[in-house]
Amino acid sequence: MFDHVTIRVADRAASEAFYARVLEPLGIEATYSDARFAEWDDFSLTVADAEHPVTHGLHIGFGARSRELVEAFWRGGTQAGHRDDGAPGPRPQYRDDYYGAFLLDPDGNSAEAVHHAEIRPPGHIDHLWIRVADVPVAAAFYDLVAPYGGFERKGNEPDHAHFVGAGGSFSLVADRPTENLHVAFPATENAAVDAFHRAATQAGYRDNGAPGERPRYHPGYYGAYVLDPDANNIELVNHNR
Repeated sequence: MFDHVTIRVADRAASEAFYARVLEPLGIEATYSDARFAEWDDFSLTVADAEHPVTHGLHIGFGARSRELVEAFWRGGTQAGHRDDGAPGPRPQYRDDYYGAFLLDPDGNSAEAVHHAEIRPPGHIDHLWIRVADVPVAAAFYDLVAPYGGFERKGNEPDHAHFVGAGGSFSLVADRPTENLHVAFPATENAAVDAFHRAATQAGYRDNGAPGERPRYHPGYYGAYVLDPDANNIELVNHNR
């Protein structure tokens, strides 16, 4: 579902060490690291700066292939001195077979390992919980993005909007808004990127980068960016080559 999710961190070394430590038991290995960012396939982090502050208020769930791996994630993190945010165990309020464990990363974001029957590829991120100031307002934005991003809305609750795509999901929940998050959804052609940006900006959402190639990422990287109602950076990207 997610091409990539990127967070901004206060201390690059501390956050990279945290995620390397807790993702390793899940079989999620670093795929790239340079002076700009560290990456684990569909998840990456980069250091905050004056223009791009630290990401706060995010919950990110990583898929685990077994309950034992959920426990290894939590045990590895707590033994390394990271903050517990919920011990391993069933969470039937989410689904009957849901088994998760929670830690806080160095910036206070909630990272989870979760196992359930629908854990599936293509990515490692099972779900996001994005806190928003106004659920119907935020949901309207993502309803507009959905046809281009390859996901759809499930349910219609005033205080919780749930969106599902291939391999993952995200929820919008009413709370102090998540800040400085970047989420990119995949596209299979440049025309879809163009259409996403045109539809969003014509609907009054804020442009954050017109459609075009970004060769600084790799040749053929074609993306466009729009800010959601809580000013998070939402992208559609096609990897041409």
